[in-house]
Amino acid sequence: MLHAIELNHTHDHETCVHDALQNAKQICHEKGGVLTDIRRQVLELIWRNHHPVKAYDIIEKFKPSERTQGAAKPTTIYRALEFLLEKGLIHRVESLNAFIGCSNPLHVHELVLLICKKCENVQERSAAGVMESIKTELQQAHFIAHSKIIEIHGLCDRCT
Repeated sequence: MLHAIELNHTHDHETCVHDALQNAKQICHEKGGVLTDIRRQVLELIWRNHHPVKAYDIIEKFKPSERTQGAAKPTTIYRALEFLLEKGLIHRVESLNAFIGCSNPLHVHELVLLICKKCENVQERSAAGVMESIKTELQQAHFIAHSKIIEIHGLCDRCT
């Protein structure tokens, strides 16, 4: 099942940002937690494009509000990132030490991230068969996984 963001000349990116914020409000309402101004702005910065975003890029682009009174401190941004990760609104791309927005946060899922080395677009795929095989291996090893995200680097169809 494909959860990738298809980018083309007719892509309405504002819809992506709007949907991400609406999903965040719904998830916070259902699972508890508050989508504060800082958390909302961090989520918006991550969804600004469909490329992985590093924490320090978020810190640089963060706009202080009347409430934050000045530039955001790194710990403030990291706390917001932890909250968004915990709620399933974003994913951490470990190999790039960066974050992407989750394209399907209303459903808990394990995933495979396909990362283009040229354009840096990231496709989120559920890869159910792969994950079922991994589940079997984990059970046989009596290993309890805390997260299951597989990252594969290569070239997307547009860059090949």
